[in-house]
Amino acid sequence: MPKTATVRDATTLARRSPSTPRAAWLIGPALVAGVAYLDPGNVASNMTAGARYGYLLVWVVVLGNVMAWLIQYLSAKLGIVTGRSLPETLGARIRNPWARRAYWLQAELVAMATDIAEVIGGAVALNLLFGVPLVWGGAITGAVSIALLLIQSRRGPRTFEFVVIGLLAIIALGFSFGVVVAPPDAAGVVSGLVPRFEGTDSVLLAASILGATIMPHAIYAHSALARDRFAPAPGAQTSQNHAKSAAIRPDSASSARFREVGEPDPSAPHPLSDRGTPDRTLDRLRGIPTARLLRATKWDVTIAMLIAGTVNLCILLLAAANLAGVPGTDSLEGAYAALYAGLGPLVATLFAVGLLASGLASTSVGAYAGAEIMHGLLHLRVPLLARRLVTLIPALVILALGFDPTLALVLSQVVLSFGIPFALVPLVALTANRDVLGGFRNRVWTTVAGVAASVFLIALNGVLLYLVLTG
Repeated sequence: MPKTATVRDATTLARRSPSTPRAAWLIGPALVAGVAYLDPGNVASNMTAGARYGYLLVWVVVLGNVMAWLIQYLSAKLGIVTGRSLPETLGARIRNPWARRAYWLQAELVAMATDIAEVIGGAVALNLLFGVPLVWGGAITGAVSIALLLIQSRRGPRTFEFVVIGLLAIIALGFSFGVVVAPPDAAGVVSGLVPRFEGTDSVLLAASILGATIMPHAIYAHSALARDRFAPAPGAQTSQNHAKSAAIRPDSASSARFREVGEPDPSAPHPLSDRGTPDRTLDRLRGIPTARLLRATKWDVTIAMLIAGTVNLCILLLAAANLAGVPGTDSLEGAYAALYAGLGPLVATLFAVGLLASGLASTSVGAYAGAEIMHGLLHLRVPLLARRLVTLIPALVILALGFDPTLALVLSQVVLSFGIPFALVPLVALTANRDVLGGFRNRVWTTVAGVAASVFLIALNGVLLYLVLTG
């Protein structure tokens, strides 16, 4: 065969679209980030909304997931195009060290509030299932989250994704089974799609649902998950032939064994110039065009948000169809007891199992986000165990003091509302900036939609804070 033909055939093969298995291999980071949309705070908010107001707030869950799709895609796009997470990008662009520390402090408080909700959710689930005291349940939840993070740092992003996606499947089964056993009223579901409120308390619950749905740590985490997942293989060369043969293997044990969670591969050249402008280095090192990764990411985010939205809707519909008007269902323990009495032990047990999986998976993602926030903004790498204990202690103290778990969940969502503007506004601004994303910057209508979603969420969380502070 002539040499020119061989070269032409190799070039054609390199330019082909990835096969179906390879395209499927690109799916994953959004599913991990999407676990944040199914944490115990979401469960508490949706169960309470359904029990108190029936189908009234169905439209809020749908609206929240539409906005979440856009926000999570922008976060993933930032990580893919620049090779940096949102905290890393902000850490490089905020020149004043005190301003950077102040930004880190609010982000750190958000991460700790997130951890409180997730650890408490896991503790409540262990108490419901096995009678484990809440403090010990919180400690067990924290220990399991450490084990999951060790899997991420030792075995790589892909293995971590498989574990979290497995927990996601348990969450989906646990919270959806009751809707199959006791289907909701179709007419009621349709009527719930019409935006409306019934008094101040329904506005408060709507803000709580959206605050629990779109959380700052999910934005920070997704950009880092996308960066780590599509990081070039160790020792990748900038030559085109080697990049094609190496492809992308960030999930191998050798690529992540000696890295802390969220830490980029030190052997790979940084894909950014000093100004943070993306170049073509990542395309060459990955062996796959950035545009193709972004197309796959759209599918990834769509699948993740469909799962999260469907499960959140099932939680609300389960409560609306079976718990409306039932006293005592404004707490997780009360909802479990009502489900046990009304639908039987199987539905109630699966609900508790789903809550446990929710706490275990979401606290791991939250701890991952916290580590990335500290690394990106302060350029510090704290040992994994020490970092995890710092965020775990407040949750254990709350449980030891006998504080009402469900109330602690609600108050943690209020703290999260403070952090939403600090994550959303920079994300939309950075992804619309040519100096940051180059030709991949947002289109005009994408930026308009991002600004509209940001203004709406910030305003609604302002209403939430006002209502809570004024009683």
